[in-house]
Order: sequence, then C-alpha cells, then structure tokens
Amino acid sequence: MRHDALSQILDALKLRGSIYFHTNFSPPWAVQVPAFGNVARFHMAMRGACWLKVEGYASPIYLATGDLVVIPHGAAHVLCDELGREPTSVDRVLEETGYAGEGALYFGGPEEEQSCKLFCGHFEFEDGSVHPILEALPQVIHVPNTQTMNAFWLETVMRFVASEVRATMPGSDAIVHRLTEIIFIQVVRTFVDQQGDRAGCLAAVLNPKLGRSMSQIHLAPEQPWTVETLAREAGMSRTVFAERFTDLVGMTPLAYVTHWRMEKARRDIHDTDLPLIDIAENIGYASEAAFNRAFKRQFNQTPGQMRRMGADVAAERI
Repeated sequence: MRHDALSQILDALKLRGSIYFHTNFSPPWAVQVPAFGNVARFHMAMRGACWLKVEGYASPIYLATGDLVVIPHGAAHVLCDELGREPTSVDRVLEETGYAGEGALYFGGPEEEQSCKLFCGHFEFEDGSVHPILEALPQVIHVPNTQTMNAFWLETVMRFVASEVRATMPGSDAIVHRLTEIIFIQVVRTFVDQQGDRAGCLAAVLNPKLGRSMSQIHLAPEQPWTVETLAREAGMSRTVFAERFTDLVGMTPLAYVTHWRMEKARRDIHDTDLPLIDIAENIGYASEAAFNRAFKRQFNQTPGQMRRMGADVAAERI
C-alpha cells in the first residue's frame, strides 16, 4: 500500500474513474442528467462554453473553455447553452442520436461552429464505502480555466484522455480509468488549496503532519494506538494534535482508529474467506464479541450478517 494518507484512502474506497463520452453540442441544446448513487460526476469544457444547473445548488455555473466541474454526490443536473431551455434527458439524447459509444456525441442544432465540446464521466467508489473524506466533499467543485490551463497538469491529462478515447487501442480503457483517477486527486488538491481548513477532513488528509499520523493508522490498524503515540507520529504535542485532528476530521483520533479498523474489516469480509476471528485479530481485537459490537455500531449489522448477505448476493449472480 502507498504510504500517503490520500492514496491509502482512495485505494481502500476503490476509486475508479470512467469517461462516458465526449460531446459536440450545438445551439440550441439542453441535457438533463439524472441523479445517480455512489459516484462523483465530472464535466470539462474542452471547447466552447455552457451553463450548469445542479439540483439543490442555488446558483447556475458558467463553464468556460478549460473549466472543470465535479459533482461529488451524484446530484441531478442540467447542462445547456442558455439558461431556461427545456432539457432533454440524456437517455433520450442517446436514443435519438443512436449514439453507440464511439466518437463524439452530436446533439442540438446546426450551428456546429458554436458547439460545446465536453468530456463527461464519473468517479465511483465501492458500494458500502464510508469515510469522512466522502462527507467532506461539497455539492460542487468548480475549477476555473485559470486553475486548469495555467496548471498544465489538467490540460495535459485531458488531452491524453481525449487521444485514448479516440484511439480505442488495446489497453485504452485501463489508461482512461487511471488518468481520470489522477484528475480526481488533482481536483481534491485544488479544492483544499482553495478552501484551506474549510475543506475539513480533506485538509487533514493533505496536511503533512496529520496526514502522517493517519497514514500510520492505515498501515498498522492493529497497533494499540493512543493519542500520545499518534501525536508523536505527527510531530505535535498531544493537546494540539487532538484538537486539530478533531476539528478537521470531525471525530477524535481514537474514533478514527476504530473507523478505519471497521472499514478494513468490511473489505476483508467481502474480499477474503478469512474466519471472522482472524479478521478481528488482524485489526487489533482479541475478542470477537468486542469486534462484533464495534462493527455493528458502524455498519448497523454484525460481521456475520454482512458476510451472509455478501454470500447471498454472490449466489444470485451465478
């Protein structure tokens, strides 16, 4: 496992990036994208501009060339060339255009010289994943072109994504997935740079001192961590460490230790055939009963119930 806290968390949440399509939307046009569960949708304006209205978000957002927007909690939204147009559902757009997944998605009127070229996709996390960084993500993250085109990383990555989407060569899907994951990480960094401590848990994860202590928890959850030992890992006094950690993460350091232990146990229950007592011992519990109580507090079911449910789902797929 990589030794920085953000990489460890994203590995555990099984972040996966996907591109749906790249568009060529010509005026007049408006597209309605429905809400979807455990995903963070994104759109980047590669050429032209458009408006974005996100359900539950007060103000419409103008996307200029080079702008990137991420909608972390999968809210429904409308993309359009002008505010007030009646939108067409994205499913209807795909049906009307006969789009088969290759090349650009063309939609709208005849004025192609005024078309808006977007890259549209999402970042998804494993079902059942729970972590404070997911709760810390806002409704919308808008990265304007002054922070994308001037920061050459995003322009370079998106152009590489564009070439891979068009090429459809062996390995292209894997490359696109990896590159879109890079985009998510860079967007998180940009968001923390913009918001500072207001980014909450995300700020803690990227903080050199707090991130170091979190990384040690991730690497060795079975250790008998105390506030003192974690403060030493961070190179901070016990009091300052505990206060700063709790303020940013939203839980105490020892509550975070328990949270991470339970998340690791959840993954092991789904991904391995290890006996539950072995899973408990691997995260520092000598007593299966104590492990069961802690697990149920976090997931509202016992480890045994979760394993049986997973086995039932697997059997239904056969």
